[in-house]
Amino acid sequence: MATIFSPPAILSSATATATTTTTTTTKTPPKPILFPATKPPLTTLLTATLATTALLTTSPSFADPAQKFNIYYGTAASAANYGGYGGNSDKRASAEYVYDVPDGWKERLVSKVEKGTNGTDSEFYNPKKRTEKEYLTFLAGFRQLAPKDVVLNNLALSDVDLQDLIASADKVESLEKKDENGQLYYVYEVDGVSAHSLITVTCARNKLYAHFVNAPTPEWNRDQDTLRHLHESFKTVVSS
Repeated sequence: MATIFSPPAILSSATATATTTTTTTTKTPPKPILFPATKPPLTTLLTATLATTALLTTSPSFADPAQKFNIYYGTAASAANYGGYGGNSDKRASAEYVYDVPDGWKERLVSKVEKGTNGTDSEFYNPKKRTEKEYLTFLAGFRQLAPKDVVLNNLALSDVDLQDLIASADKVESLEKKDENGQLYYVYEVDGVSAHSLITVTCARNKLYAHFVNAPTPEWNRDQDTLRHLHESFKTVVSS
């Protein structure tokens, strides 16, 4: 997914405002290390992480209280440094982002080639339905976000599945949020005919992070609360 981006398309010279804006587009029909978590949410349409810092007020959990989660600590290491051979194995200490993973979900190991070509850094899936999953991609060299529609459009141009989902979507919603440090986050919800996607995008550490939670419609209808919890759990980690 990474190779389609060019910094000028994503970067914006304009300073993001503190105003929260909501846009709705309606389409006319035609293991690294896991730790126990504390449970606490192309082109015509808008086109694709809610990132927070550790100081951001915790969002309410949508998940069933009986559902258990683990925290994944992601390092967003470059392909050249990927693999963990002789490197720093303390993922928790070197994490750049975190998100919750449902207990029982499996990790799909990302190859060095895949990391280098499309920027995928981590991925987990429901073993009962592999297309019900969450994953994160990142790109280096981005200091701030372009307008919401530009960011989503560029993500879709490098992801055929996302293109198809948006093309068939009944509704695409987007939202801007800021954390206590003023970091800007874009949140998207794509309600497609056959699938549903929750996407969160932010820039930090001179990188663009995009967190995805995807599910086919039957699984979305069944697991919506848990999937929204995963979506809300994504955070970037404050640089020390």
